[in-house]
Amino acid sequence: MTPPPPDNLLRRLASVNPTTAFLVALAVLLAGLFLPGIIGAALLFLLVVALVALTFTTWPVQSPGVRAVRLTMLALLFAAALAKAL
Repeated sequence: MTPPPPDNLLRRLASVNPTTAFLVALAVLLAGLFLPGIIGAALLFLLVVALVALTFTTWPVQSPGVRAVRLTMLALLFAAALAKAL
């Protein structure tokens, strides 16, 4: 079992403006999709890693339905990054 994240990390995550977080993630996603080859793939993989970390940090407070949707979206994003890399 993994240890719980430090409290100050959770507080910092909670203080992030949701609109700003969405716009930054959208910008990284679009850059990853439109930049050529390995550069775009690297940005998409970076986004996958960040979203996986966020998902598993917030895992205990998510409902099973939200978990399923997030895992599906992460799998699709990983598939896009893999396709871009190849």
